[in-house]
Amino acid sequence: MASNTILVTGGAGYIGSHACKALAAAGYEPVTYDNLCRGHRSCVKWGPFEDGDILDADRLRAVVEKHKPDAVMHFAALALVGESFDQPDKYHRNNVTGTATLMSVACNAGIRKVVFSGSCAVYGIPDVTPIVENAPLKPINPYGENKLAAEKILSEAETSHGLAWVSLRYFNAAGADPDLETGEKHDPETHIIPNVLKVAAGLEQSVQLHGDDYPTPDGTCIRDYVHVCDIADAHVRALKNLATNNGGHTYNIGTGTGYSVRQVIDAARHVTGRDIRVEAGPRREGDPAILVADAGKIHKDLHWTPRRSALDVQIADAWAWHQKSGF
Repeated sequence: MASNTILVTGGAGYIGSHACKALAAAGYEPVTYDNLCRGHRSCVKWGPFEDGDILDADRLRAVVEKHKPDAVMHFAALALVGESFDQPDKYHRNNVTGTATLMSVACNAGIRKVVFSGSCAVYGIPDVTPIVENAPLKPINPYGENKLAAEKILSEAETSHGLAWVSLRYFNAAGADPDLETGEKHDPETHIIPNVLKVAAGLEQSVQLHGDDYPTPDGTCIRDYVHVCDIADAHVRALKNLATNNGGHTYNIGTGTGYSVRQVIDAARHVTGRDIRVEAGPRREGDPAILVADAGKIHKDLHWTPRRSALDVQIADAWAWHQKSGF
């Protein structure tokens, strides 16, 4: 097998495209496998593109045979919590059955290394924050249940095929490539930072708070925002670590610092120099009050430290990207 070729499912998406850039910079050849239902062909710039769905085993086998990847980075997933409540069967089919299909094809082809795009949604409402990896896993929405089920599939492949795998459970991805070569493009957009920046850009009249009565200092949800380039760096480090570390590993990806929605809006006002009107709205189903990571384990094991952890930096990178590329 060509040791530098990595199959990147969902590589045309937000986090996947940043990971492809990081892989290329580290000397790998990322092969993007994406059906473009949520990703963008324009974000595939660092290696070959293969159009395909992770539920299509025949297409997956053909692509694996063609490129002979040494490992898989698996980002392809539907990832809207609200939509997962409305369409749980669709989410299960794509995120769980799709992962099982991918793992079956990969393992049967002799691929033994996988880095998985996990989520803090597997923890549900945490008993203690910051959250450590061995905290109880009790997701409160179908999306989180999907991510947990996918991790179990990886664990089963470890037992049956000797798979070495890492699940990176990231908290709130934010920011954009500082070189402005890729960034965030979601439709619909549910992330707070781009939605706040839409108001700053004059594209929306106001940003809605999804609940202002949480048990937090200002009543809005607190989240741990981690720069997408730092997430991409964690994927490359995890991949390199699998060369010498077998078995399964889970790591939180976050900064360890939480910001409320109101603090995000204030930071966006500071970065953009624009007024941002706010309206209070009802809570969203499946939103915990506080999600903050304890990322000490990945710092110790993989020497990963977020380099663009300041909220102002993350918002400034996102603002520059959206000013160049729109929303």
